[in-house]
Amino acid sequence: MNYRIRELVKEEYRLLEDFLYEAIFVPEGIPAPPKSIIRLPELQVYIKDFGKGKDDIALVAEVGTMAVGAVWARVMDDYGHIDNETPSLAISLYKEYRGKGIGTALIKEMLAVLKKRGYRQTSLAVQKANYAVKMYRKTGFAVVDENEQEFIMVCRL
Repeated sequence: MNYRIRELVKEEYRLLEDFLYEAIFVPEGIPAPPKSIIRLPELQVYIKDFGKGKDDIALVAEVGTMAVGAVWARVMDDYGHIDNETPSLAISLYKEYRGKGIGTALIKEMLAVLKKRGYRQTSLAVQKANYAVKMYRKTGFAVVDENEQEFIMVCRL
């Protein structure tokens, strides 16, 4: 599949709402939550006022002219928070574009951008049952903490 990865421009930041919703892991056989769930404060931390912080970075994957996935990073007190110098990542793709290598390419590109900007590491939280755990490990993330449902993973840059 042909795709390209580029920086998300300010006029497109509204797309992060869609990708935040797509990032919510829904186990097989469980109904998806309503889209309004992204209005919860613990999820708004990922997108509210995105672009205003110096640590706000977003990349988008496009097939043709359609955005099909995004990865974004910011220093925030989210589920994957490590410290106030480590940006946390969020990533998602529309379902029909998963399993095609696009997510891996997005992660690798974001890791390169973060390294170039001088960050030493990045973190994320992922549900233990999420198939993406394998991709995160493959791209250099390691589990540094966990709770009943989630892994907290860090990638040293």
